[in-house]
Amino acid sequence: MITYGHFIGGKHVAGTSGRFTEVFQPMDGSVRGKVALASKAELDAAVENAKAAQPAWAATNPQRRARVIQKFLDLIARDNDRLADILAREHGKTIPDAKGDIQRGVEVLEVCLGAPHMLKGEYTDGAGPGIDIYSMRQALGVVAGITPFNFPAMIPLWKMGPALACGNAFILKPSERAPGVPMALAELALEAGLPAGILNVVNGDKESVDAIIDNTTIQAIGFVGSTPIAEYIYGRGCANGKRVQAFGGAKNHMIIMPDADMDQAVDALIGAGYGAAGERCMAISVAVPVGEATANELVKRLIPRVENLKVGPSTDGSADFGPLVTKAHLDKVKGYVDLGVKEGAKLVVDGRGFKMQGYENGFYMGGCLFDHVTTDMQVYKEEIFGPVLSVVRAKDYSSAIKMINDHEYGNGTAIFTRDGDAAREFASKVQVGMVGETVPLPV
Repeated sequence: MITYGHFIGGKHVAGTSGRFTEVFQPMDGSVRGKVALASKAELDAAVENAKAAQPAWAATNPQRRARVIQKFLDLIARDNDRLADILAREHGKTIPDAKGDIQRGVEVLEVCLGAPHMLKGEYTDGAGPGIDIYSMRQALGVVAGITPFNFPAMIPLWKMGPALACGNAFILKPSERAPGVPMALAELALEAGLPAGILNVVNGDKESVDAIIDNTTIQAIGFVGSTPIAEYIYGRGCANGKRVQAFGGAKNHMIIMPDADMDQAVDALIGAGYGAAGERCMAISVAVPVGEATANELVKRLIPRVENLKVGPSTDGSADFGPLVTKAHLDKVKGYVDLGVKEGAKLVVDGRGFKMQGYENGFYMGGCLFDHVTTDMQVYKEEIFGPVLSVVRAKDYSSAIKMINDHEYGNGTAIFTRDGDAAREFASKVQVGMVGETVPLPV
């Protein structure tokens, strides 16, 4: 059984708090290992270590920092199969999906190779009588990332890449459910030439999060996770004078217009709604067909596709999706399906009873499809974060866009139509940050 401690000062460090939590292998329900949960004192010690190392890294010119990132990219490519295997075993997503997780993080590191150009300052000649002005871009110092279980490679890389390229030291607090890949990435960064202490990984729970928020050395925090925790970190972090970027939950809608290519729309909904067992903040979880005829045709085509989704162990490259991350989360998602039935939605595909032969203790469920969901239902309002797609019928385009704009969440949305005018108007009128036009979402 694996025991994860922390990675501080360029080496693995055993936890000293005496607190641990189990790390599961979702595909068979076994306990893969245990991970130490850091105390405030351990977190503070990691920050002090980073603080001591950071000035020399900030003084390293951006070209040399970019070369370290390039070497880091080379090592991630070398160890891609190993990283994907760890990720799949601890999260539950399939190996191809795990490799996509890594690739999306790699793409941000590739952008960071442009740091020598992007970090250039500005110069203004003659800003006043005999006065010229120039600006400099300087590192903040020690910054931190608090990242979720559902993208154990992508989101840590998103957070650490720009921070390191800019000359900061970075404290990473990954999800305690999937610590293996973040720890492996720290090892590779050190091998790539990143100085010891510039990337420290501290595993933990709320105690570590609170320690990050309250530590006076940490200048900025990046977070991705649930909305209640995002609000908590944002409020408390800003009150402590930190820069905070906090990304919360989502309930992403996709409008299907009567003129849409229905085969294309159904393909998009299957991939965006059920990939990674729906455990994506950018999953499409609400389909909004416009008009009864469109809705009837969409549901008729979705039913056999959802029924025939292949659920399999994480190591099965042919599976459409694997297990959910924990038994507790599986029970939570099934509870939402129970609630939807109770609220009066029509469950046209029921995957709650799915069992994986040979993996009976795994955290599996099949795809679920609801029709006739209404906007007053809890299953519509809340993020389910599982392989559950809800069809909410809209009588016309105006009511469809109003539905999206009235919802609490505004992460991403999409429209499928052959009408360029409608797509252009949608992008302009919808009050959501990311918009896909005949693609499920632009990420």
